[in-house]
Amino acid sequence: MEKFVTLSAIAAALPEANIDTDKIIPARFLKTTQRTGLGKHAFDAMRYLPDGTENPNFVLNRQPWRKAEILVTYDNLGCGSSREHAPWALLDFGIRCVIAPSFADIFFNNCFKNGILPIRLPREICDELMGDAQMGSNARLTVDLPRQVVIRPNGEEVPFEIDAFRKHLLLEGLDDIGQTLHHEGSIATYEQRQDQAKSWLPTIHFD
Repeated sequence: MEKFVTLSAIAAALPEANIDTDKIIPARFLKTTQRTGLGKHAFDAMRYLPDGTENPNFVLNRQPWRKAEILVTYDNLGCGSSREHAPWALLDFGIRCVIAPSFADIFFNNCFKNGILPIRLPREICDELMGDAQMGSNARLTVDLPRQVVIRPNGEEVPFEIDAFRKHLLLEGLDDIGQTLHHEGSIATYEQRQDQAKSWLPTIHFD
């Protein structure tokens, strides 16, 4: 998993509440177990018209927000199905940070597991950040994870809270597998001791 330390990027404003995981990645695209290739289907119903062409009014289809790495939205982001494909799709599109007043619990947890930083901020602050985002590429937001602040284009710093252990995992780029491999030496030592203990067991013969 890629480390998350400091991100200075274009932010896209999506002023909508209760964006569920089916809106983030529709169920018909869930046949894959790969974490890549889903970005082109992120927000599919919102990004594309019925004839398959891009919706010119959708923010992620417009410059400079095609290259957005931060998404600012409203309450209850990621509600609905628990599909982990939702953060996979966001990450594959290029989103590394999502900011909202609240998140669905499973989606919130899955973001951390996939290297996306979800930040809870009050609705009024999200409105201000959306205003910043609408200024385009000349008004980047900066997310400083070590200091736990979002820095607005005017220099104002907005603090946010994050669990210390989850912060550590993002800073080190450790997903569930990475956490296990981090203890590879201890695991190998344990397994060696188990093998040695088994070698002292008596052999029982049954006639």
